Amino acid sequence: MFGICNDTYFANESDRLALLDFKNRVTQDPLHVMASWNNFVHFCSWVGITCSPSNGRVVILNLEGQKLVGSIPPSIGNLTFLTGINLVNNTFRGEIPQEIGRLLRLQHLNLTYNSFGGKTPSNLTHCVELATIRLGYNGLIGRIPDQLASLSKLKILELGANNLTGTIRTWIAQNNLQGTIPDELGQLSGLGGFHLYGNYLSGIIPPSIYNISSIYYFSVTQNQLQGHLPPDVGLTLPNLEIFAGGVNNFTGTIPVSLSNASRLQIIDFAENGLTGTIPGNLGNLEDLIRLNFDDNKLGTGKIGDLSFFGSLTNISALEVLGLSGNRFGGELPSSIANLSDKLKIFTIGRNLIHGSIPVGIGNLVNLNSLGMEGNQLEGTLPDVLGKLQNLEGLQLNYNRFSGSMPFSLGNLTALTRLFMDENRFEGSIPPSLGNCQNLLELNFSSNNLSGTIPREILALSSLSISLSMSHNSLSGSIPVEVGNLNILAELDLAENRLSGEIPSSLASCISLERLYLEGNAFEGKIPLSLKSLRGLEEIDLSRNNLSGQIPEFLSKILFLKHLNLSHNDFDGEVSQAGIFGNASAFSVVENNKLCGGVQDLHLPTCTRKSPGRRLAPKVVIPVTGAVIFVVLLLCSYASYHRVRNSGSQSNASFSKEWQLCMSYSDIVKATDGFSEENLIGSGSFGSVYKGTISRDETVVAIKVLNLQQQGASRSFIDECNALRSVRHRNLLKIITACSTVDHQGNDFKALVFEFMPNGNLDQWLHPGGNDQYQSMRLSLIQRLNIAIDIASALDYLHHHCVTPIVHCDLKPSNVLLDENIAAHVGDFGLARFIFDSSSNASRSQTMSVRLKGSMGYIPPEYGMGGQVSIHGDTYSYGILLLEMLTGKRPTDDSFEDDLGICEFVDRALPGHVMDIVDRSMLFEEENVHKKVRGNREDYVEERALIKNQNSHVSSVRRREECLISMMKIGLSCAATLPSERLTMTVVVNNLLDIKAMLVAISGF
Repeated sequence: MFGICNDTYFANESDRLALLDFKNRVTQDPLHVMASWNNFVHFCSWVGITCSPSNGRVVILNLEGQKLVGSIPPSIGNLTFLTGINLVNNTFRGEIPQEIGRLLRLQHLNLTYNSFGGKTPSNLTHCVELATIRLGYNGLIGRIPDQLASLSKLKILELGANNLTGTIRTWIAQNNLQGTIPDELGQLSGLGGFHLYGNYLSGIIPPSIYNISSIYYFSVTQNQLQGHLPPDVGLTLPNLEIFAGGVNNFTGTIPVSLSNASRLQIIDFAENGLTGTIPGNLGNLEDLIRLNFDDNKLGTGKIGDLSFFGSLTNISALEVLGLSGNRFGGELPSSIANLSDKLKIFTIGRNLIHGSIPVGIGNLVNLNSLGMEGNQLEGTLPDVLGKLQNLEGLQLNYNRFSGSMPFSLGNLTALTRLFMDENRFEGSIPPSLGNCQNLLELNFSSNNLSGTIPREILALSSLSISLSMSHNSLSGSIPVEVGNLNILAELDLAENRLSGEIPSSLASCISLERLYLEGNAFEGKIPLSLKSLRGLEEIDLSRNNLSGQIPEFLSKILFLKHLNLSHNDFDGEVSQAGIFGNASAFSVVENNKLCGGVQDLHLPTCTRKSPGRRLAPKVVIPVTGAVIFVVLLLCSYASYHRVRNSGSQSNASFSKEWQLCMSYSDIVKATDGFSEENLIGSGSFGSVYKGTISRDETVVAIKVLNLQQQGASRSFIDECNALRSVRHRNLLKIITACSTVDHQGNDFKALVFEFMPNGNLDQWLHPGGNDQYQSMRLSLIQRLNIAIDIASALDYLHHHCVTPIVHCDLKPSNVLLDENIAAHVGDFGLARFIFDSSSNASRSQTMSVRLKGSMGYIPPEYGMGGQVSIHGDTYSYGILLLEMLTGKRPTDDSFEDDLGICEFVDRALPGHVMDIVDRSMLFEEENVHKKVRGNREDYVEERALIKNQNSHVSSVRRREECLISMMKIGLSCAATLPSERLTMTVVVNNLLDIKAMLVAISGF
């Protein structure tokens, strides 16, 4: 009757029963997925199920991103025709059943981003067709099964971000893996990617690994591996494209045979102990993009060490050349002029190189970063440096350069960091540097500079990290333009010949943390206006001619740790409050008119002046009584109004600073005992609940940390540190932090945030069957506004914080939308501060130890040991922007082989952009009323756009141009090389221009 034999019928019934058992294990389904499994239509029509057209058996189970909660039943082993399982980005728990080993046809298993626990099932070795196993970002424990080495067809094995122990077996990242690499890996004869970065592996790499000729991606960066690189590695691994082993303990020489691997694009073995020199035949690698041997022991310190430069001129694609921190001697060869004109990064600092900079350096017009610090270079700087107009970083410090600084430095308008300290420069500072309006840090200290401080430099409001001109012979007063430096963290003008009074305009530098003016000839009083500099941590005004009383406000600067006022002419009493209560934290020596203070100062006791004529009691008593009465009256009035207005003002006062302290009981009450109904979502380090503060009915979002999860406590601290100092309209506002114990005495940590009623961006871009979001899609103008909001937040974090902050985990689920569909970037649990590498070397080194971010949004350089940087956030933003425009996740299954979202978009531009765009944003007139309107302005824009769309074909074309421009921005942000990515400031400006165009075609 059914047209099929009985055996097939029973097989199909077995599939149906297994699927129903699976459905019964799902305890929470906010979407329509499981509801579709209730109908009586054949199970092949159910959501997420794909059947074979030949026999009707289930071949694919795809429930990615459906927000399902539950476990996988053992009966999944009855779906014996399965070739693919994809449960990515759900909340499945429990152990992965061993019965999966019965799926002999299984080729792809992807369970990443769930909450699976227990051990990796060893029975997977029975699935002999497996080519891909992805189990990352779960809670798996124990050792990795040795048997997995028997899977001869296995190409990708991802077990990263779990709690696994033991030795590595193949492509795995971001675990605490220790021990040595076993020989068994040599059995994986078809392995293409060998990724072991970011672990604690030691010993040598087994020779058998180097015999897997199919390997094209070899990365063992950031381990503790040692030994020599095989001299024949270029012969045994002829398909190599990536060869990276930075931050290890490799020794020996660089193999000459690498030139045989003609496809090589990246060679990166920075931070090892390699010796010898760079083989000259590496110049035969025409496709080489990155050659990095920073921080090794290459060279002999003698003439001839840099003879290999001649061969490098043959590499026309070279973009990165890293040679710093070695022992290279001799002079810079003139052949530098013939290096690739695509070269972006050239580092050769901290060597033993002498002589001058060749004039030919001016040919490298695309240089983004030039590092020559810490050598013995001398002579004057060539004017041709001004041709390098793409330079963002120029390090010439710690050399022997002399003469005047070239005026042409003012042509380097892209500069963000300029270091010329510890040289012998003389003459005045060129005012042309005022053209460099992107400068974040400028250091001219320890030279022989004279003249006045150029007003043009003090007008550079971009300076945010440090401005140092100390230890020179600068004269004159500090120009009032110093007040323009309102985001500067450090101002160092010490040890010069500056005079005059300290300008009161310095009070506008509200971000100052360190102020060094010692060793000059300043006179007069300390301006009282400086009391606005409440973030100061260090002040040194010693060895000047300052006078008057020590201002009281210095005792009220809460963060002040060091204060030096010695060798001046201050008078009066020294306070005992604030920093003046700790004699080891401040100095007032050689101020002979001071008295009082703490006992450790050993200053004379202050003499009190005799009081004048006393008032008669008949005058004192009535006046005193009147004063008391007025004070009481005012207190009562203020108290009355505080109570009266507490309801209306609670949110403002409550979120202004972290003054509200919530106990564990408060949080339990606010979340109704952490009820499932209040659960908003869950992530790597905890769960987020909707809560209501009982005292004023304020609705908040409460992130409760799972302290059993490794790294959760660190995440709590990092998020607190990142959020305590930032204020921006597009950052999620934190209300308070709670660190206490629960009722059982266990540690408890939570963060309380402003509640965002419209969920996160991921829910809007990929609504699935969620009724709340399925009928509410984001229009083009709304997506553009959201993109501008996110870019503005990142621009603030990167360029306008006292210490730049890198978010490290930008993705749609970490972008929250308020009632007006305005975006707020949240979840700073992985955020990192970017410190000055010279003064915070140890901290900077640790920033790249762990891979930061979420799969699909992690920049490629992090996978090769690159340090965390603002460029990483820019990459994530580019991917996110492309996702907003195409509606496809970066991990979309339609992206096969080497195709990713960037390639997908790039191939479509410009002629086929409408073929890949998310059509839901291009709504028709009848759907307008179904949209959630962001704000009145957005609504008007949308209506005008629709009207134009229906009446003018040209407006449709203009809108297509806007989409193309936005996609190009996304591609530029997600460029492979960090140096090629746009800054977020540029992104914001470009998107605002696109918005202006989009609004203009609406005709209002």
